[in-house]
Amino acid sequence: MIELSTFSWIVLFALSAAVINGLGILTIYKYKEWAESTKSYFMCFAAGVLISVPLMSAFPEAVEKNHYAGFFALLGFLFMFFSNRFIQYKTKQKSLAFGITAVEGIAIHSFMDGIIYAVTFSTSILTGFLAGIGLVIHEFAEGIITFSVLIEGGLNKKKAFLYALFVSSLTTPLGAFIAYPFVSGLTPSILGLALGFVVGVLVYISASHLLPEARGHEDKHSVLAFLAGVALALLIVITKGH
Repeated sequence: MIELSTFSWIVLFALSAAVINGLGILTIYKYKEWAESTKSYFMCFAAGVLISVPLMSAFPEAVEKNHYAGFFALLGFLFMFFSNRFIQYKTKQKSLAFGITAVEGIAIHSFMDGIIYAVTFSTSILTGFLAGIGLVIHEFAEGIITFSVLIEGGLNKKKAFLYALFVSSLTTPLGAFIAYPFVSGLTPSILGLALGFVVGVLVYISASHLLPEARGHEDKHSVLAFLAGVALALLIVITKGH
């Protein structure tokens, strides 16, 4: 693995996430049918990585640093669960209100992605790298979804494109850069609790957001895409272990 500082890895992945998200927005802006037909594969592959990383790498490392990390993993999962329920309740509204409220949820989610980069890479480069792969890949589908939500909310294509870039793409590096100065100063014990919280968030994102969204389209190769994500995470962990 390339020798970079912790902050350099965070910058690399946060900016990559923003770029991939922007590519997703640009793709659906120009090639709507292709973007809609492929987004489920990106989501399934990302889910495979993100469900494997907490179980194989991040959670054991969090518990090693702090035995109470499991409680914070549960807290992270519940935080995402109730946040999502609140967004779902609000997005029952129609027209522009739907778009605005849904995008608020996406912006918070993207900001959290940035925080996840800061926490995982501060814990270890391997944990950050594994989580980062899944998060970066899912950004393509997230960009597509954000643009679609804004269009459904009544915005024209140009405004939807610009707003999607701001709330979905740029919020991830913003979250990473804001969080890093605080995270880098945490003791190993507190960092273990923070990583535990992130584990809960990652499990929720993969199992309760990415997979159901992708399976809703029932594409014939979606299971293979999911298993490919799991296999990639396994390969990296095993290779690093040796």
